[in-house]
Amino acid sequence: MNFSGVSVQRNIRKLPEIRFSKNKRLTSYAGLVIFQALLTRLGFVAALKNSLGHLTKGAYGQPAIVLLLIVHLLLGFRRLRGLDYYRDDPLVLRVMGLKRLPDVSTVSRKLRSMDTKGVENLLGLNRALVLGRLNAIAAPRVTMDFDGVVQSTKGHTEGTAIGFNKKKKGARSYYPLFCTVAQTDQVFDMHHRSGNVHDSNGAVEFIDDSLSKVKETLNRVQLEVRVDSAFFNDDILWLLELYHAEFTCSVPFERFAELKAMVEKRKRWKRLDNSWSYFVTDWQPKCWDERYRFLFLRQKKQVRYKGPLQLDLYRPKDFDYDYKVIVTNKKSKAKSVLQFHNGRGVQEKLFGEGQQHTALGVIPTRRKIANQTFTIASMCVSPSIPVHTNRTRGFFVRTNFAAWKNVSLRIYARTPRGFITVITSSSTSSKRSGGEKKSRFTPPPPGRTIAGCSR
Repeated sequence: MNFSGVSVQRNIRKLPEIRFSKNKRLTSYAGLVIFQALLTRLGFVAALKNSLGHLTKGAYGQPAIVLLLIVHLLLGFRRLRGLDYYRDDPLVLRVMGLKRLPDVSTVSRKLRSMDTKGVENLLGLNRALVLGRLNAIAAPRVTMDFDGVVQSTKGHTEGTAIGFNKKKKGARSYYPLFCTVAQTDQVFDMHHRSGNVHDSNGAVEFIDDSLSKVKETLNRVQLEVRVDSAFFNDDILWLLELYHAEFTCSVPFERFAELKAMVEKRKRWKRLDNSWSYFVTDWQPKCWDERYRFLFLRQKKQVRYKGPLQLDLYRPKDFDYDYKVIVTNKKSKAKSVLQFHNGRGVQEKLFGEGQQHTALGVIPTRRKIANQTFTIASMCVSPSIPVHTNRTRGFFVRTNFAAWKNVSLRIYARTPRGFITVITSSSTSSKRSGGEKKSRFTPPPPGRTIAGCSR
């Protein structure tokens, strides 16, 4: 059935009243009222209509479909079919500015009608949001990490191919390359690729474009880049030097036999701590035009023996070493370089939360352009809640974590025994944030309300 725009759309200009309702007629998604205020403050809906204005046709235009995807992921759903669970929810309709939600088939059809220009405009909108946040916190340094994520599927989706897949071997997949910003813990940009390409495929152009976009808006910041061994080549390092970016890059031993000889000939290693030791040398690989600073590291680890566990009480401990090499242009001490490079774990954590909470690894349709749009919507939905605070002593640390503190959220829920208070906080780092997670039965405190919306 076809609907006109008047019968589907409605104007919403005011936030709903936040109150405590004694009856049981509460929506299950009352927390969306916070995101409605956030989207209004950011002017996100207007920017979305501006980005996809050339595709707005019919009662449900592409801007409404993309906004629905973002709300869909915020509610914790992964498949498009989950839309049926909240189709009649009043607060979802209010946030969307609609009188009724589209069917799943309509959403799928509108996603297939997206074009390349629309996808590029959505990526530009996401970049603008991240750059606006970096400008707001006035970060003197911007740390950018580059890595790929495997998106697997069981079907023969357009644009997929069989490639490296550690968890699902032989499955068809995409292998998009992402750029993330450590200071805000957000995904900055994406380069979509099929699953049968190398990690560095298209990386030079993508890194060049990402760095130039940041420099155009934030001209005075110091750029920092961290990459793994898949991006170790002279073209990428030369490009980073061209932008005056400080970088660290893991070096693969299998690419250069000279590295093994340099480690074996080394007799004196400088101590970092009880387990780490290092030495530094300037080296120019063959066929390279420049000489770079190489940091050789080794970590002491206890050798594990196979056999009955009780015999370990009488056997002397033996130790072995794990080696790795980092190439960098940083002038800081070896310990600072190691801590900075190990900060890439923040990106791995962001990918893990994205795959778990915002369907970053899901391929919902058979069309490539629709799957790209779904991935961009997942990029816009951060799995945690970054809240900017005043600068503190740990605002810029050597590992460059996100420049915000975790905020504890106190949530009240109705149960047969009364009200249960759940105190939660994001799990970025329990040692750094002192986050707690506990539950207890207690009535709501005086003057406090529960966000609710009567049906």
